[in-house]
Amino acid sequence: MSDNLRNRQSTIQVIFLLAAIVLLIKAVEIQLIDDTFRRRADATAIQKYTIYPARGTIYDRNGKLLIYNTPTYDLMATYNQIKWDNFDTTRFCQLLNIDKKFFADNITKNWRDPRYSRVVPFVFMSKLSPDAIARFQENMFNFPGFYLQLRNARGYPHPYAAHLLGYIREVNPSELTKDSTTYQMGDYIGASGLEHAYEEELRGKKGIRFVLKDNLGRDVGEYLNGSQNIAPVSGEDIIASVDLDLQAYGEQLLHHKIGSVVAIDPRSGEILAMVSSPTYDPNVLTINENRSREYARLLSDPNNIFLDRAVQGMYPPGSLFKPTVALIALQEGVLSPNRTIGCGGGYYMGGQRLTGCHGHPTCTNVTMAIQHSCNAYFVQVFRDVVDSKGFYNPQAGLDIFNSYLDRMGLGRQLGVDFPNEKAGNYPTSTYYNDRFERQQAGQKWNSVWVRSVGIGQGEMLLTTLQMANLGAIIANRGYYITPHLLKSYGNKNREIPERFQTRNYVGIDSVHFGPVVEGMERAVLGGTARVAYVPDLFICGKTGTAENPHGKDHSIFFSFAPKDDPKIAIAVYVENAGFGATFAAPIASLMIEKYLNGSIRPDRKYLEDRILNADLINKKP
Repeated sequence: MSDNLRNRQSTIQVIFLLAAIVLLIKAVEIQLIDDTFRRRADATAIQKYTIYPARGTIYDRNGKLLIYNTPTYDLMATYNQIKWDNFDTTRFCQLLNIDKKFFADNITKNWRDPRYSRVVPFVFMSKLSPDAIARFQENMFNFPGFYLQLRNARGYPHPYAAHLLGYIREVNPSELTKDSTTYQMGDYIGASGLEHAYEEELRGKKGIRFVLKDNLGRDVGEYLNGSQNIAPVSGEDIIASVDLDLQAYGEQLLHHKIGSVVAIDPRSGEILAMVSSPTYDPNVLTINENRSREYARLLSDPNNIFLDRAVQGMYPPGSLFKPTVALIALQEGVLSPNRTIGCGGGYYMGGQRLTGCHGHPTCTNVTMAIQHSCNAYFVQVFRDVVDSKGFYNPQAGLDIFNSYLDRMGLGRQLGVDFPNEKAGNYPTSTYYNDRFERQQAGQKWNSVWVRSVGIGQGEMLLTTLQMANLGAIIANRGYYITPHLLKSYGNKNREIPERFQTRNYVGIDSVHFGPVVEGMERAVLGGTARVAYVPDLFICGKTGTAENPHGKDHSIFFSFAPKDDPKIAIAVYVENAGFGATFAAPIASLMIEKYLNGSIRPDRKYLEDRILNADLINKKP
């Protein structure tokens, strides 16, 4: 054998020897030192875990926190992974402080229901207490098939704005049917308020974690070193348009009263406060073991606490409607600013008083008529609009009148970014045709028979939001921006929707607003709303008293300020509270003063105290 051949053979032998040594060392490492491969070899399943994102937080317009996240744990169960042969039910129940009936009821599902599967985790027990979590974590290795799932519940640093903010709850079956990829049983969803309106932005996107499990249900490690895992995406933060201090003050003023307040910045359409009373502390509906009991208590309250009266209550606007009637009549040319209409204590026809009025000087112009809230004046003006196409053709005139109401956002939803907004109502010519035809075949109607609409009664119904928006229209001299609660997103690069930046003109020339605004200012300076006067704030307002066939009349007021540079428009509706000047006007003026000046003047503290201490629910004025 040649030397070259022997050298080559030796080289090959050395290479094989070195390779054998390397393999031996690796085998020793795998078998004796590193148990990673052994654990993975023992793995019998891949478990998919959901990682829940942090829900977006909500702030007020000044950066004050309104809603935050608080961690909570659900106990998840995978039925087929539970080792029933040696399962210690007694010990399990002791750790969680539950009884065996609770265990049996919660571990057994209707496996024919597509929402459940023996191989898919489900919520066995939600919202565990900190003590239960601590006890169970120490013993969880004894109960394969169960694991703790971190979730985010909601917390509220302030006891205000419950209706506005809303609450979250577990999804229901119908919501699973609609979008089973987004929600699973046990997931939380915004149920009301801003939580519901901005659910898509707030909820974020869930992540996924794949874990190897051994035949005892223990974690072996990340599947493929975590390369298949998907990180969660936190929800979008929301900056609401509301001013927390103003919201809180409004709730304090409406305490022990039934009603609502809506305040809007007319320059932007941003809602500064939206109060519904009675209300509740939002903390009582946080996700915890007491939630069901508290929810049932609120639901059974005779004052219908869950009704959001700001957007769901539909009320006759009363005399608040008179400036609207004047504006339409001025635009249609059936009313001149200096027209005189006699009163004599009411509206008369054929020597008979059809509509009453209170004592005041003869109104020689539109401004005086609004200042003194003359019923006779506005009944006649409304009739003139309805009869503008002829006394025997009231349908055409009413249709013209209603076309302006539609442009003002009445009789339809305004489109606020808030759930369950009601549309209110205005009577149409079709409605009257059908109504009178039903009463007597061939019967016709005319402007006399529907005159109550001209003073905001009859079939006219508005939400408090719509009333506040009317105030914004007058403040802006002819337009409004759709009222909204979203000021901005936490992501500053994301724009708010275009509809919340667009001016909606109502078809009334700005020149016609002059006498109306002047009349509203005079109502505060020396008319029906003198109680609302605040030096140097130049408040323009209009009181209303809506008749209530079931009890005491409703107190109403809407206004804006300052007169020539409006920064706030507000409407207040207090049920069963009497005249507009008794409760609604003081509440509105106090909130305007608080918002514009930051505090209440010493000489008006008596008024603040009277409102704060009044209890209209328990009949303590």
